[in-house]
Amino acid sequence: MDASNEMARRSFFERGTQFLGLLIAGGMGIPALMYLLRGANSVAPGGFVDAADLGAMKTRVPEEVSFQRVRKDGWKLLTEKSTAWVVKLSDTDVVAYTPQCTHLGCAYRYEESKNEFVCPCHSTNFSIEGKVLGGPAPRDLDRYPVKVQGTRLLIGTIESAKPTEGQKKA
Repeated sequence: MDASNEMARRSFFERGTQFLGLLIAGGMGIPALMYLLRGANSVAPGGFVDAADLGAMKTRVPEEVSFQRVRKDGWKLLTEKSTAWVVKLSDTDVVAYTPQCTHLGCAYRYEESKNEFVCPCHSTNFSIEGKVLGGPAPRDLDRYPVKVQGTRLLIGTIESAKPTEGQKKA
């Protein structure tokens, strides 16, 4: 084999190795660049979501409603099912409580015969206004912020209740 063939062959392998390096760099670099340069996801997590029809609800009778919420988890947007206890206190005043007791996060229920929410785990009772009536819960029920648009109820993200005078701190 002569020297010119040897140089051509070596040149071919050098160029091939450089080309493969460029492919690998592009394969890793282009997605990284797109991630850094593109804007935020088109679906914004959080905010208010449509949860219930207030026209179908009775005044001062709690109702458990289910709704879908979009949540961002790292790079993923997840759609989750959530619930809330909604009480239509009057035609203009509506509250939505989170479904967890403020003591240890247990699920509570509404007992119509007592007209109050009851957590069966540790015997905490709450009024339909969300106030602690008895038991070990350190604060009133946590609330979702709400908006009313026509007869539709929109629910926001959770707000924790603040301990009131005479209540234990968590």
